Amino acid sequence: MANLKEVRIRIASVNSTQQITKAMKLVSATKLRRAQNAIIQMRPYAQKLNGILSNLTDSIDVDSLKVYFDQRPINHVLLVVITSDRGLCGSFNANVIKLANRLMKEEYAGKKITILPIGKKAFEYFTRQNANLIPDFRESLQALSAKSGFTIGEFVLNQYKAGKFDKVEVVYNQFKNAATQILSNDHFLPIVKQIVSIKAAKNDYIFEPGKEEILEELIPRILKTQIYRSMLDSLASEHGARMIAMDKATDNAGELIKSLKLEYNRARQSAITTEISEIVGGAAALSGS
Repeated sequence: MANLKEVRIRIASVNSTQQITKAMKLVSATKLRRAQNAIIQMRPYAQKLNGILSNLTDSIDVDSLKVYFDQRPINHVLLVVITSDRGLCGSFNANVIKLANRLMKEEYAGKKITILPIGKKAFEYFTRQNANLIPDFRESLQALSAKSGFTIGEFVLNQYKAGKFDKVEVVYNQFKNAATQILSNDHFLPIVKQIVSIKAAKNDYIFEPGKEEILEELIPRILKTQIYRSMLDSLASEHGARMIAMDKATDNAGELIKSLKLEYNRARQSAITTEISEIVGGAAALSGS
């Protein structure tokens, strides 16, 4: 009977876990809808800004903006690594960290590398690795807004213009749908003219009040928008990954409960059979005496 008690305790424990994973799946599904709406609404705006940038890159002649396009020798690289604050989302965080490590060991081997982690998981991992960190923005996803995204973008732009970094890349999960995230590393700075000028058809722009004033405001805004869009992509991807992970965990708990109930019924049947055999044996011994 002790064996039966252990199985009952395990069934109750797995039932409790299944209820938790069901609740987490529902919570993630609700958060996913909000995050998905945010990134879907942001993308047309970001794409239009990128299209404008694509058309302007070959005609940039404003001295104050040339710093964004100048290709300098790469000695110091900044990697903006976007993960989640919490786990239980499958391989979501592990994939981003793995890609960041691959870039550090292969593409930028021998270079000085600084990590700007967005999300506690990236911060915790690279802290354990004793990496060179900028920890100021690790909790920016907790109340994500355009202001927080633009604040990070402003910081990165100022550091780049000051010459502290020669190249900036953003490593994150791009949202495709609830079940699919595209692992991405976007080249952020410097802006590469050859890449963006091919993708868009050229348009003629009339600048009012003047080209210099507009471009000095527009190009930094476009770059800061790219950071914010990457954060929105990552947040939607996180909720999608967690929803799928909790759905699979719920299904696995259901299969385990079925298996445990089968084991329980077999053990119970065996115990009943043993008791019947003992009763029959005892009755036979009494009748024989």
